[in-house]
Amino acid sequence: MVQGVAATLKLSGLAWLQALVIGLLVGALRTLPWRFLRAIGTVYVEFFRNIPLLVHLFFWYFAAPEVLPQAFREWLVEHGVEFWSAVLGLGVYSGARFGEVFRAGIQAVPRALLEASASTGLSTAQDLLKNSSLALTIGVAELTFMTRQVESYTARGLEAVAAGTLIYLVLCLVVAALMGRVERRLAIPGLIARGLSPEG
Repeated sequence: MVQGVAATLKLSGLAWLQALVIGLLVGALRTLPWRFLRAIGTVYVEFFRNIPLLVHLFFWYFAAPEVLPQAFREWLVEHGVEFWSAVLGLGVYSGARFGEVFRAGIQAVPRALLEASASTGLSTAQDLLKNSSLALTIGVAELTFMTRQVESYTARGLEAVAAGTLIYLVLCLVVAALMGRVERRLAIPGLIARGLSPEG
């Protein structure tokens, strides 16, 4: 279970960083005055937001490696193709949501973009952590996968699933607490509550 937690945190962290970069780029594209660039951002968001995450994971695991050069494909197999496929799948999927967060922040509160993204990104970070559980479908030994392993080895399904559920709950509560602390530290007093601009 400890190995599963470590894999879940590593997977979620790398996917979050990827989604953050993609989200910044897509969010910026969606606010530019040039229609063609806005269209690129819009197509990205609509494409990745309207296809189930499980389909993304299957694509990156089963299909994408087939078009890579042989040497790179062999490197991936040796270094955990399942894990990196899950990172890419979660990252590009969540990048669409991050893009909308940043777009809304840029358009609604231009001078408080960081605050807006922090305050609205809380549920996104928690969702990304919870969505990492789908990585078990392509063989990543994250928390849900390890919970299933414990259940099959010990035949104690109730205890194993209950433990996995509690661990996810604790992880999500920790993420919520950390993001809440970031939000409070970056908050501009009265800005969001009263809908004021930084000038007052």
